[in-house]
Amino acid sequence: MAETAAATLDAANPAAESPFVKELIKVWRAQDTHGAWDSKGDLELLEPYIIDKEARRALPIIGDPDPETIWRMELFFNAVCLSIEKATKVMISPMLKMSHEGFGRMVLIGGRLIVVNKQLRDVHRYGFDNLGKLAEEGEKFVKSGIEMIEKFPDVAKY
Repeated sequence: MAETAAATLDAANPAAESPFVKELIKVWRAQDTHGAWDSKGDLELLEPYIIDKEARRALPIIGDPDPETIWRMELFFNAVCLSIEKATKVMISPMLKMSHEGFGRMVLIGGRLIVVNKQLRDVHRYGFDNLGKLAEEGEKFVKSGIEMIEKFPDVAKY
């Protein structure tokens, strides 16, 4: 998996320039308060998100997510929140409710408006085939959240 992940995390990949990917890298860097990841390249930090089809097949169909996987997913949605905030100037808060089996819901809230609502299942298999898919999924959530705020601006601001 590491060789495949390294190949898809090439800096020449156009997805590496995605505003969402750049925001996700900032979120990861902010977690490193002691400088342990200073020697890692930006895209190396995102390697855990890349789970190709072979690696995904190797995971059990049913399983409990480990804390690191949940943390990685939370960082992904934190980057979505920050991207929406930058575009709309509305503070966005993530809320996660999940069972120990990896089923639940992630909602992103701005004011009194739910700007993103994502049902979660099989969180123990959370990941993306490649960097392009990661960027695409993140941008999709950001676009959806911005559109919701634009549709209901009064609800989002209170």
